[in-house]
Amino acid sequence: MTQTPIRLTVNGRIHEVTAERQTPLLYVLRNDLALNGPKYGCGLGECGTCTVLIDGAAARACVIPIGGCVGRDIVTLEGLGTRDKPDVVQQAFIDEQAAQCGYCLNGMIMTTKALLAINPQPSEQEALAALRYNLCRCGAHVEILRAVMRASGQLAEARD
Repeated sequence: MTQTPIRLTVNGRIHEVTAERQTPLLYVLRNDLALNGPKYGCGLGECGTCTVLIDGAAARACVIPIGGCVGRDIVTLEGLGTRDKPDVVQQAFIDEQAAQCGYCLNGMIMTTKALLAINPQPSEQEALAALRYNLCRCGAHVEILRAVMRASGQLAEARD
């Protein structure tokens, strides 16, 4: 395999990396661009920890070759908001304390962001359906669902 220069747009910035076109996007994000929001979980696209947005749609970065990402808009967790001004979805997860170990959090947040872009006020069933392929072993499911509903504006009251 031959390494070639590849230009990617990540979080609104253009980056040029040298890699094989079949290199998984996740490896470039973490190793070359130092973006550690997306995590390596299963390496098979099944657990969701590596989820990013590609042209607004949730995608599994561990199974997508970078050659297919040229000319597309890639957004990672780091591209949503900042520590001082988190994105509405990030803030909802903070407000609902929707994390225990935090490993699945990237996938949950990025999938929620993609869901709300196409369905701004999903029902609980629609939210559960959207998140069904994001694996979480900690048991923060109730808080995660509340965070999705809060981010959609359907749960505005403060927690008791």
